[in-house]
Amino acid sequence: MSQKQTLAFQAEVQQILHLVTHSLYSNKEIFLRELVSNASDACDKLRFEALDKSALYEDAPELKVHVSFDLAAKTVTVRDNGVGMSAEEAVAHLGTIARSGTREFMAKLEGDQKKDANLIGQFGVGFYSGFIVADRITVESRRAGLKPEEGVRWTSDGSGQFEVETITRTERGTDVTLHLREGEEDFLKTWKLKSIISKYSDHISLPILMKKEEWIAEKAETVLKDEWETVNKAAALWTRAKSDITDAQYQDFYKQISFDSDAPLAYTHNRVEGRSEYTQLLYIPAKAPFDLWNRDKRGGVKLYVKRVFIMDDAEALMPVYLRFVKGVIDSADLPLNVSRELLQESRDVKAIREGSTKRVLSMLEDLAEQQKDKYAAFWKDFGPVLKEGIGEDHQNQERLAKLLRFASTHTDDGVSFADYVARLKEGQEPIYYITADTLAAAKASPQLEIFRKKGIEVLLLTDRVDEWMLSHLYEFEGHPLQSVAKGSVDLGTLQDEAEKQQAEKAATAFAPVQEKLKAALKDRAKDVRVTTRLVDSPACIVVEEGDMSAHLARLLKQAGQQAPKGLPILEVNAEHALVKRIEHDEAHFDDLAHLLFDQAWLAEGGQLDNPAEHVQRVTRLLTA
Repeated sequence: MSQKQTLAFQAEVQQILHLVTHSLYSNKEIFLRELVSNASDACDKLRFEALDKSALYEDAPELKVHVSFDLAAKTVTVRDNGVGMSAEEAVAHLGTIARSGTREFMAKLEGDQKKDANLIGQFGVGFYSGFIVADRITVESRRAGLKPEEGVRWTSDGSGQFEVETITRTERGTDVTLHLREGEEDFLKTWKLKSIISKYSDHISLPILMKKEEWIAEKAETVLKDEWETVNKAAALWTRAKSDITDAQYQDFYKQISFDSDAPLAYTHNRVEGRSEYTQLLYIPAKAPFDLWNRDKRGGVKLYVKRVFIMDDAEALMPVYLRFVKGVIDSADLPLNVSRELLQESRDVKAIREGSTKRVLSMLEDLAEQQKDKYAAFWKDFGPVLKEGIGEDHQNQERLAKLLRFASTHTDDGVSFADYVARLKEGQEPIYYITADTLAAAKASPQLEIFRKKGIEVLLLTDRVDEWMLSHLYEFEGHPLQSVAKGSVDLGTLQDEAEKQQAEKAATAFAPVQEKLKAALKDRAKDVRVTTRLVDSPACIVVEEGDMSAHLARLLKQAGQQAPKGLPILEVNAEHALVKRIEHDEAHFDDLAHLLFDQAWLAEGGQLDNPAEHVQRVTRLLTA
């Protein structure tokens, strides 16, 4: 590519540029945070690549970032001597190929958020934040290892196209020059740029340099000298003593690494020594990231080895169910050339993973016990993810079970297993629960009627992950978990002798009708039986103790998977008026029998295979 080329931005990038130039006007200063962060990343990547190829350092092994401005030209330049870009990379990364977060970024910018520039970093499109303050951006770069004549210049005014051409560039790395818009002259002041760097980038381990200023009394003005000075602490935050770091600095560091505009919910900073030596600085976000449920998104914390950046998303250091945790782990034992594959097999990594998992769970336990409001907010966003750990992390299953929270027939949220056990009725052993698609459906379930009558609390589980979780969790502190929609209801000592005798008497009297119902519904129900669990409803659907629930079968069907074929059980309330009418209405017995099943199936949350047939049946009964 020797001649200048004009290329068009990808459509989604054009949308972002339009928003950036016309809508994002709050907190404009974050453009510098993003560009300095990109420059630091470029240096980290060079350091990593140079582990196997030291020649990439060329004649400049000391990595640094320079920030400068030109008052006359009205430009701000961020320069790094990191890995740089080839011409092909400049086109790919800055123009035609949208980054992974572009579409999500567009979707998130709704309503008041359209004016919040802070969002831009969360979605991997931070470079474009430069157009908040600039009407033109010029990028000059040369990739480490390429010849000087293989440099590249990329230019755009953000209007929909960009120009790219080959240039000769002796220095390795990248210069990003912003040509400021009218009215943005505040960013042409040393104190302003220094304050932004101090606010957002103080922790970056590379030196960030700016030209020194000197006051000339004779001219009564400040002039820039040709001498550079470091304007950040240039020390990785996690390597400093906890006593030297303020809460505000911990929060600023979190915002820098996570691109989150909100402060974290909690954090922990520890140096671990023993079988494996490492430092961990881990954060729990206050809100769920937009891609929490994206299975293709890499999760994990940043991995450093002896303060050398290795990789961004080291999944092996944190279990999948803690993928929302942000932070840094700096190991003193791992080799510098560690790969993702080696991470999976390393004993040191296993020790780090176990230690970090326990540390995060300790943070959550502290929140749950001492800051219940904060934990309630955490649970609202991250509860379903934490439930995944019940099946994935058997070593910590007991600790995780204590962190679970549910709705119940007593209250709509925040019920722990410990809370439930503390309210057990005298003589009650099981922890009763029901699963449903929604809280309203769970509350309205006919299976709850006898429990409400007896004042027995039932947990209401409505997350999609609950059925899977329950296949791995069978009891809590000796109390078995029992579904109220499986098997026959046996309240044991909670049901008095008179009630039991009355139920047996009703079942005996109903036996002939029961047999006729079985015959009428032989293709739809495995069995028909009289139940004591119903009070106000005529019938309900249940399954055998070891069978798959109807709710789980629906979830599998929605996910495009096959559920095992089987028929449910219809339980009927022999004392209900509708059931008594069936008993005495021979002419409409079949219609009433199927109507009884349809009602129970719909109340359970199911869908009818033939709605038209149901409508015809109801019509016949109404006009009879």
